[in-house]
Amino acid sequence: MNKPLITGICSPLALLRDQSVAGLFAAHLVSCSSIGFGQLALAWGTMREGYGAGGLSLVLASNAFPALLMICGGVIGDRFRRHKVLAGAEALTCASWLAIGAALAAHGTSLPLLCTLAAVGGTATALYLPTLPGLVADLLTSRDRPAGNALINQTQSVGLLIGLASSGVVVATIGPAWAASARGLLCAISAFLLSRLTTGRSKRIATGPLRDLRDGWRHFGERPWVWIMTLQYTAIITALACYTEVAGPLYMADGHGDARAWGIIRAGEPLGALLGATLGARWRPAHTILTAAALPAAVSLPMLAMGSGASWQVIAISATVPGVTQAVYYVLWTTALQDSFPSEALVRVNSWNMVSSYALMPLTMLTAGPLANLVGAQHLATRAGLLVLTATIATLIVLGTGPRARLSFQRSPVG
Repeated sequence: MNKPLITGICSPLALLRDQSVAGLFAAHLVSCSSIGFGQLALAWGTMREGYGAGGLSLVLASNAFPALLMICGGVIGDRFRRHKVLAGAEALTCASWLAIGAALAAHGTSLPLLCTLAAVGGTATALYLPTLPGLVADLLTSRDRPAGNALINQTQSVGLLIGLASSGVVVATIGPAWAASARGLLCAISAFLLSRLTTGRSKRIATGPLRDLRDGWRHFGERPWVWIMTLQYTAIITALACYTEVAGPLYMADGHGDARAWGIIRAGEPLGALLGATLGARWRPAHTILTAAALPAAVSLPMLAMGSGASWQVIAISATVPGVTQAVYYVLWTTALQDSFPSEALVRVNSWNMVSSYALMPLTMLTAGPLANLVGAQHLATRAGLLVLTATIATLIVLGTGPRARLSFQRSPVG
């Protein structure tokens, strides 16, 4: 694998001409479509069962807690063929969401059962997310990776657009159980497509799992910009979780809209990301790290709009801006990681980045619901937006005033 597909800066869609990689993007499109169904199904299904903000927090925390296992997912992704790891993760996701759909259809589902099934789905995510960039690196050369990362983001955006827009209608008309079941069935299709890919075995010398974890941590800590921006994104993800998982659904349910309106709002970000990914594939900023660190500030726009009591239409429009900037961020950040670390350690480095970023997610999910009950959904959204701005400003100050070595990254001799 790892052969050059095209020369120079390319259009991301040009990669689809090669059948050896087209299956990955098709599978990711289907998988991300399913995510849109799952997000609304879990939130509205839990609330329709009568568990309220507190119950929703417990279910979401159960779904988020396995993110702490991403470092284990990183070891697995560096030990085994990466397309098989992704296919297995999708199969596990399929089983968990079909079970959630059946539980919601039965009505009167116990909260512990919903939490358990959500945790199984979260475990599959802990395998999938850190392994995906490693598979892109396996299939593409360094020259083609920016376009590949852009196409991953574009397929994600199209998939989320389809899933969020469709799931809002499904949840509002025939119920969240059907949306949850649709997520499971789509993951089965994704697992099948991934299983048909071909990747090579890892070339690294076999070592014990604990040694693998230590080596991944060593690589992760070698470049200050990696862990500084990881700390920034820990705050960003915490704010996003409060806004998307708790404040948003509660704000809509409080007379500002319904599941359909929230689906349209959530679709605004992937709509903007379609443009952003194309820009990210072609743009080479002079100061890559500082540029990437500044881009997440736009995430605060829909949060502050919601905090001001704006209509759902205004929030939906404002949500397209962070879609553009986050897509550019993803391409710049992921390409920098792929070019900075050896392929055989890439998934472990990415898993340390992700587990650090998601470390506060379970606690955030447990406390966001009670906090929303205490201060209200609007105030929770405002505080989330201010957290995003504070984290971004602090990161730019640290990176901009520290030694230049903090911003350096050397391309590894791979591809």
